[in-house]
Amino acid sequence: MMIIIVMMMFSLLMIFLINNTLMNMYYQNLFFLKFLIFMMYNNILFFSLKITYMIFMDYYSFYLVLLTIWIMSLMIMSLTKLKFMSIYMLNFIIMMISLILTFMSINYFMFYFFFEVSMIPTLILIIGWGGQFERIEAGVYMLMYTLFASLPMMIIFFSIYYKINMLNMIFLNNLNLINNVYMYIYLLLAFLIKMPIFFFHLWLPKAHVEAPVSGSMILAGIMLKLGGYGMLRILLVMEEISLMYNYIIISFSLIGGTLISLLCLKQIDMKMLVAYSSIVHMSLMMSSLLTLSSWGYIGGTIMMISHGICSSSLFCLVNMNYERILSRSLYLNKGMMNLIPSLSLFWFIMCIFNMASPPSLNLFSEIMMINSLIMWSQILLFVMMIMSFFNVVYMMLFYSSINHGIIYKSLNNFIFIFLREYLLIYLHMISLVYLIMIF
Repeated sequence: MMIIIVMMMFSLLMIFLINNTLMNMYYQNLFFLKFLIFMMYNNILFFSLKITYMIFMDYYSFYLVLLTIWIMSLMIMSLTKLKFMSIYMLNFIIMMISLILTFMSINYFMFYFFFEVSMIPTLILIIGWGGQFERIEAGVYMLMYTLFASLPMMIIFFSIYYKINMLNMIFLNNLNLINNVYMYIYLLLAFLIKMPIFFFHLWLPKAHVEAPVSGSMILAGIMLKLGGYGMLRILLVMEEISLMYNYIIISFSLIGGTLISLLCLKQIDMKMLVAYSSIVHMSLMMSSLLTLSSWGYIGGTIMMISHGICSSSLFCLVNMNYERILSRSLYLNKGMMNLIPSLSLFWFIMCIFNMASPPSLNLFSEIMMINSLIMWSQILLFVMMIMSFFNVVYMMLFYSSINHGIIYKSLNNFIFIFLREYLLIYLHMISLVYLIMIF
């Protein structure tokens, strides 16, 4: 594990030594190499040895670190010419180090620290390289929501340390130190906002719309998974009180997910639609984690990985259209099948993957999550049916609106898709197919 951290520290120094024209290629190759090195560690001996005082790794954190490195590598591939490229790459690598250390921290305070540190590079990314004037408002929304919810969590961690002089994740499992309703709410609130679920979701669509394509990829691909991973770790500390009160949050999130899926039907902004579909998937994933069953935990982890890759590719496809039509409106992005039929195939594949049709990885995860929720309560079957149905409806509407219909009449010059962009979407797709064969 330290090899990855050392390589990241070394790559920080190389920013000031490499020419800006070669920087993109260098870091892209470096991160792909890092991904291959890390992927070779997938054996039982590796997990049994990699437990130290500060960092550790199990299968949950391993696949999320793997997802982080992969999405970050594809983010660099999505970059075109940017102003202040060296500052961008410095911000990018600091973000990557903080995300990897968040997933590998064995101490709850270190987890909280890197959890919060990862917000600062994201804020700089949105404010510095966002495309519209509202980007400052979007950044402040994101920061205020996260900081407001995270401060009580830090105070609770301090109180736990004061009681037992320890914040180790492994030792604190099943000790049931949290027996207060307020502490239960405050601990979960930070992760509920981070995912986010309905009623705490207002910062996410605004942040997605104002962020550049790389910012949208990191938000959808990795940032939302911090909430799921944190909940996966923190629920084991308060197992007894979770069994008493989890039904409230499960009911609230599933009803909220159904309402958001209805809201997706009236969206005309493509980025907004993909952002709201992320909220629907995250509400289902969070509900399955709160059942505290092994089906829910495994299904939620697979959903984090599959949704991270799938939504990242959808944001890339939306950006390709935006760079050519100069609009994200579904009313103007019409008839793309007449102009770029080969890209319509990728649109189709990613849309059916996002709606969890076979043989996608999303389908396997949704089967496990729905199974865990129905075992928890059979009343939820009706809500699951409505949510799955509307998920299919708005993704079919999304695909057909973009690829069918009459071409926008004021479109005079159309730049066709570059090989780099085809490769970017193909790498998203091939990673999903490869993961289907693994799982």
